[in-house]
Amino acid sequence: MAVIKYNSSDLDMLARLLRAEAEGEGDLGMLMVGNVSVNRVLANCLDFKNIRTIPQMVYQRPGGYESVQKPYFYQRAREAEKRLAKRVINGERTHPASNGLWFYRPVGSCPPTWFNQRNTGRFKAHCFFAPSVQDCPRVY
Repeated sequence: MAVIKYNSSDLDMLARLLRAEAEGEGDLGMLMVGNVSVNRVLANCLDFKNIRTIPQMVYQRPGGYESVQKPYFYQRAREAEKRLAKRVINGERTHPASNGLWFYRPVGSCPPTWFNQRNTGRFKAHCFFAPSVQDCPRVY
C-alpha cells in the first residue's frame, strides 16, 4: 500500500532521481535517497511545508536536489530503479535514512548535526540527518 500518492510519471521521476543521486551507492544507497524523498512528501514541516507531490519534492527550490540540474537525471527511467522507487513509495525504510529529510556528501566525517538536525548515520559517502519527532512527527 502506497504511503504517498503517485502515478506512473511520478514513479518514473522518482526512479530517475534515485539513480541520479545515488547510483554509485548501489541499491541500498538509492533506497535511502528514496526514503528521504518520500519523507519530504510526508513531512509538511520545516523546509518541506506544502510539498505534497513527487514533482514538488523533486523540483523544490530552494532545498531540492542538485541532480535535476544535470542531464543524467533526464534519461529514461530503468526498470531496476522503478522497482526501488516502488518499494519506498510502499513504505519500505532503510536505516540510517528511515526518518531522514536530508543527506549530503561531506569531505570528511559526518558532523553530529547539520543545520540543527541530528546525524542518523552514514552509508558509503553520504551522511543522513533527521528532524526531531516534535518538529516533524509525520516522518516517524
